[in-house]
Amino acid sequence: MKILLLLSLFFAAVFAAEMPRSGTNFIHTQVYSEADDAKLLKAFEGLRVADVSDGMDAVGLQNTGLMNPEIHPLWRDAKEFKHRFIGIAVTARYVPSQKPPAGKMETADFDKWVGNWYSKFSSEPFVPLLRKGSALVIEEAPDADVGSIGSNNIMSWKVRGCVGVVTSATARDTDEIITQQIPLYFKKPGRGIRPGRNEVESVNRPVVCGGVLVMPGDVVVADGDGVVVVPRKVAEEVAKYAHKIIEEDKAGRRKLYQQLGLPEDSTVKP
Repeated sequence: MKILLLLSLFFAAVFAAEMPRSGTNFIHTQVYSEADDAKLLKAFEGLRVADVSDGMDAVGLQNTGLMNPEIHPLWRDAKEFKHRFIGIAVTARYVPSQKPPAGKMETADFDKWVGNWYSKFSSEPFVPLLRKGSALVIEEAPDADVGSIGSNNIMSWKVRGCVGVVTSATARDTDEIITQQIPLYFKKPGRGIRPGRNEVESVNRPVVCGGVLVMPGDVVVADGDGVVVVPRKVAEEVAKYAHKIIEEDKAGRRKLYQQLGLPEDSTVKP
């Protein structure tokens, strides 16, 4: 025990000597090509959260990757399931601000203060990383009544190829987002603007959303059952098993449809 203790103290001292006061990151962010992403998204095509959850079980990751059900779809389409999406994670983290609020100002001064905050402290540096098939996952300042996601910027993200957005907290302009039918999974509405409330801390680094670790490049699957995140290294294996589950489910339900005299719909067709 003494030897182990001495070794522990030795290595602690070594790491302390090498650790910069500015801090460091210990989890590496892997970079993947757009072609690699497209191939993986093809493997997950047509899968549901339930199927993917079963696939996670099959690879030994039971109860891993399933976000807390409080992260739910803002809207649901019961006919064409347009609220569903499957994408590759691009991540961003916003934290509560320690800077003072604006206080009362003349309109011109306030607008200048707001613009300065957006440009210097709470911008959207993740936007250039969005591409076809991206799923934007935001870890938000947990208790801030702030709408970092709104009807305008979520549309601009879609233009760049983003298929859906997941946040650990809030969004605003929710009526318009429903009308626009852009998939959004969140906890609750947030009304305020970002200035005075939050700051962007990092982009494409590990984040926590709905109690789940999300790494850039992970597969994000979202539907009426919630959100599941699949670690990239097991994604192909998960998808293979999940397809087995959904095909078995469709075959079984097709027989029941026939017995009940129901016309086949898209959920049971091979």
